[in-house]
Amino acid sequence: MLSTKPLNIIAAVGFVIMWSSGFIGARLGAAEANSMTILMWRFIVAVIILGGWWIWHKRRRLSMKAILSQVLIGLFAQGGYLYCVFLSVEHGVSAGTSNLITTLQPIVTAVLAGPILKESTSIKQWIGLLLGIIGVLFVVYEGLGAGAPVPLWAYALSFIAMISLVGATLYEKGLKRSSDLGDALPIQTAVSALLFTMIGVMTNNAVPPATTGFWLTIVWLASLSTIGGYGFYWLNLKLGSITRVSSLLYLTPPVTMFWAFLMFGDRIGFLTIGGMIICLLGVWIIRKGTPAEATEKIKNVR
Repeated sequence: MLSTKPLNIIAAVGFVIMWSSGFIGARLGAAEANSMTILMWRFIVAVIILGGWWIWHKRRRLSMKAILSQVLIGLFAQGGYLYCVFLSVEHGVSAGTSNLITTLQPIVTAVLAGPILKESTSIKQWIGLLLGIIGVLFVVYEGLGAGAPVPLWAYALSFIAMISLVGATLYEKGLKRSSDLGDALPIQTAVSALLFTMIGVMTNNAVPPATTGFWLTIVWLASLSTIGGYGFYWLNLKLGSITRVSSLLYLTPPVTMFWAFLMFGDRIGFLTIGGMIICLLGVWIIRKGTPAEATEKIKNVR
C-alpha cells in the first residue's frame, strides 16, 4: 500500500482493518448489553486467549520494571482510552464527534514527539496531518452537532481518551528496551480486564446476557479489536516513526464506514468518498515525507 516492505504493508493494513472493527463491534453490542458489560467481557475473553497462548509458547520470566511498564501502558492505551470513549458517547456525544476528537491523536503526537522523543516532523508530514483531519471531518460530518445539548465535560472525556492513547504511545516508543509484543500484549490486556471487571462489578454491570448475539460480539471484539487492533498498533510502532504510525488512525473512520456499508447497508455519500480520498492522500504524504525514515533506528521485532 504505502511501503515497499511486505511486513510494513501487512502491519499497516492489518491495523486499519482491525482497529476499525472495534466501532462495528460496539454497534453490534449496543442492542445486546450495557457498554461496560461488553468492555468487561471483551477483555476477560481476550486475556484468556492471550494468557493461554503465552503460557503455552513463552513461559518467559520478565523483570518487575518491564511488567510495570506494560501495566502502565495498558491502563492508558486500553483502559483509559476505551473507558473515556464509551462514557463520552453514553453521555450524549455523537459517535462521529467522539471519533473526530480521538482522531486528533496524530496531530498531538507529532507536536509532542519532537521535544519528548527528538523525532522530527517535516513540512510534508504537517501537510499530510492537516489533510487527514480534513478528510476525517468529511467522513464524520453527518454525526456532528446532532441530538440534544451535551455538557462540555462529556466532550472532555473524548479528549482525555485521545491524550491517554498519546501518552501510552509516547511512553512505549521512549522505552530504552521495549518488551516483546508476545509478552507486552497479555500484560496490557490483563490489567485492562482487571480494571473493567472492577468497574463492572461496582456498577452492577458484570452479569452477561445469555444470548448468542452477545457472545458473538464479545468474540469479535476480543479477537479482532483487542488482540488484532492493539497487536498491530504496537507492531507498527516497532517498525516506524511515531508520526507515521499515528497517521494510520486517519484511515479508520472511512474504513469503518465501509465496514458499516457491507454489514448494515449504511449509505456512503459523496462527502464520505471525498473524505476517504483525502485521508488516503494525507497518509501517503506523511509516509513519504519522513526525511529520516531511511536512517531511523528501528526496534527489532522479536
